[in-house]
Amino acid sequence: MTAVVALTAAGFLLYALVRILGLERGFPLVPLLAYTPLVLFAAPVALVGAALLRRWWSAAAIALAGVLLATAVLPRAFEGPAVASEGPPLGLLTLNVHFGHVEPDTVVDLVREHGVELLTLQEVTPEMAEGLDTAGLGELLPYSVDHSAPAAAGGTVHSVYPLEDLGDIGHDIGSLAMPRAGLAVPDASGPVEVVSVHPMPPRRPSTMAAWRDGLRGLPEAGDDTVRVLAGDFNATLDHAGMRDVLAGGYTDAAAHLGQGLTGTWPVGDPLPKAAIDHVLVDERISVEELEILDVAGTPHRALVARLTLPGGQG
Repeated sequence: MTAVVALTAAGFLLYALVRILGLERGFPLVPLLAYTPLVLFAAPVALVGAALLRRWWSAAAIALAGVLLATAVLPRAFEGPAVASEGPPLGLLTLNVHFGHVEPDTVVDLVREHGVELLTLQEVTPEMAEGLDTAGLGELLPYSVDHSAPAAAGGTVHSVYPLEDLGDIGHDIGSLAMPRAGLAVPDASGPVEVVSVHPMPPRRPSTMAAWRDGLRGLPEAGDDTVRVLAGDFNATLDHAGMRDVLAGGYTDAAAHLGQGLTGTWPVGDPLPKAAIDHVLVDERISVEELEILDVAGTPHRALVARLTLPGGQG
């Protein structure tokens, strides 16, 4: 029994150190780090068990692991300080449509219902892109950057504002589409840029390099252009690669509003849900509201964000 408790304690402590120090490398450590909140919530149960068995050194190790994980995880459950932005509002929706299986009418209804002005979609097939046009998306969001492709490889951006195709981060590395688009929003402080994010999922050893390179290829914030990264990152805030993206000058909308522990995938599956879909905004953007919605046809939840851009340009 002493050995079992000691091994359990060592597992908790090792997991916490990997998370805190950003030491996850390769498969299966990267996928396992997605469930850091669950490990945190399991720590008190293990601590009570070790204490009842009077294995005090093991209890101390589990308690230390719990404290380390709590400092990393719990802040995203509390609302952060407000950002003073006095520019134009921007309603954004992002959704992984799961191999194009979401009905186009469903997407159009979401755009209409929530007054969306900027839409980023992942896993858009050419057939779905055509269906969106038929369903009337172009009447609501007349401008688009269409990088649709078969299966899970496509992605698109749609907007009420004219869009400039700035390339594709995913295609540049031979991975899934991650179209990058510029848009000129009236009364914003300068140019606005958006990326429909979708790096390769880290589901097996062979995809780890593409997953890492996809996150590393995302642009930093902080220059004259105001940037928004929105989509299926296939990463949580517990991945070192994701924290590196945030360190480039971004704020996670869900964590900023205290909703960072809400899982977004896989909906309708008995597996625990991980928060892998995100809206990251330039730190100069104010996040006013975020809705996380179930959508028929996909195991991913949609994120609808109400943003206020920095102003100053007539």
